[in-house]
Amino acid sequence: MRKLSRQLVGMVILLILLVLILGGIFTFGKWHFKNHFFSGTRINGVNVGEMTVDDAKYAIQNRIRDYTLSCSERNGIVEKITGDQIYMQYVDDGSVQKLMDSQNTNLWLFYLGRGKSYTVDIGFTYDKSSVDNVMSEMQCFNAGNVIAPSNSQIEENPDGTFSVTESQQGTTLDRDKTRYAIISAIENAETSLDFEALDLYQKPSANADDEKLVSTAEYLNRMMNTNIVYDFGDRQFTVDGTLVRSFLDQDDEGNYVINKGRVAEWVYQLAYDTDTYGLRHRFTTSSGVEIELESGGDYGWCINQESTVMDLIDAIQRGLQETREPVYLYRAMDRSTNDIGGTYVEICIEKQEMWCYHDGVLVVDTPVVTGNDSTGQNTPSGKVWGIDLKEKDATFRANGNVKVKYWLPFFASCGIHDASWRTDFDFSNKDTWKYNGSDGCVNTPEAAAATIFDIMDTGFPVIVYYSESQPAGKQPIAEIMPG
Repeated sequence: MRKLSRQLVGMVILLILLVLILGGIFTFGKWHFKNHFFSGTRINGVNVGEMTVDDAKYAIQNRIRDYTLSCSERNGIVEKITGDQIYMQYVDDGSVQKLMDSQNTNLWLFYLGRGKSYTVDIGFTYDKSSVDNVMSEMQCFNAGNVIAPSNSQIEENPDGTFSVTESQQGTTLDRDKTRYAIISAIENAETSLDFEALDLYQKPSANADDEKLVSTAEYLNRMMNTNIVYDFGDRQFTVDGTLVRSFLDQDDEGNYVINKGRVAEWVYQLAYDTDTYGLRHRFTTSSGVEIELESGGDYGWCINQESTVMDLIDAIQRGLQETREPVYLYRAMDRSTNDIGGTYVEICIEKQEMWCYHDGVLVVDTPVVTGNDSTGQNTPSGKVWGIDLKEKDATFRANGNVKVKYWLPFFASCGIHDASWRTDFDFSNKDTWKYNGSDGCVNTPEAAAATIFDIMDTGFPVIVYYSESQPAGKQPIAEIMPG
């Protein structure tokens, strides 16, 4: 019994010692964590376990100085801005002390090895003016590394077509927007910044889908598809894409424009090669002799160059593919090199004979009486004229009200008409014109005049020559008039 009592006393003593030890440990812990953070405690990611407030502030200061802002740029480049570069400093605003004061030291045992994590606004300062210097040292602002954005533009392809190039985004940052973004990231304690995501790069003003560029390329390609044929019967002149390209110029802004002067040069050459109005004409007479008629008549083709230039430019701009003709000031009957064609009147003064052809077929061969040689009222000769008027039952009031049934004037008051006052002898005598000729006109037997009148119309050619060896004879020196 005595032995059991001794054991019990020993156990009680041990228990008391254990309680005293544990109580001492607990008391020590309460005292220790009154000015130390529980082990494992983290403030804004900084491990401050077992640290005093001052030690925690120092650790936070080091973390702030270790601050790094990673800037992601185009082409996979990343540049970093550190706290030291911007002179970042911790500012004690009492937040750390408040966290310390909020610790319940009675619970220190429950936080052994698993301290709490806090996220608080930690005060800090930095030199905002240093941001500009830091930016200037970054590779993305180094002039040698910066690629300016380039706009999409019209490009001429090897096959002669036009297309819109892709724009180049480049690597030029908007400095003001970038500075604002960096400052905002620093002040919000952010550790990463994506320049692309924040849309900080300068952009080209025109991309490949730019409506104006697309429309311009379509317009140019439409012009390059132009195929206009000026058909002159035995000759053709074509305006195709190659020629159109030679008409195009680029201005200082790269815009393509039609050079009107160059188009005018082409039209001038077209007129030079094809105009016949008032020029010399080669003509084969009814007897098969080729003669050359002088210039100065009023028959032939004459291109209105200014109007044709404007008409051609309009056709090019519309990309027309067709056969068309120039705009004319004067027109003839046949567009081939021989513009006289197959329907005309031929008069020989020496032979006092007139022929009329219709589509190359002789339909009239008649004697005539031409202008009076003795009075100087000779019928003009040596040229080609066009019929100016077609009048039936005309009255020549300037010459005693002479009346005729068929009147075809071709030069001033000179023309072809019937002459009822003429006898068969007058027409058969080849010398009548020398002393008893007309007042300048071509007097014609009525039947022949009627046939010619039915066939001919205004604009058809009248060829008058003195002889096959001498196309131009005496020209009138006295006033000529119908009659």
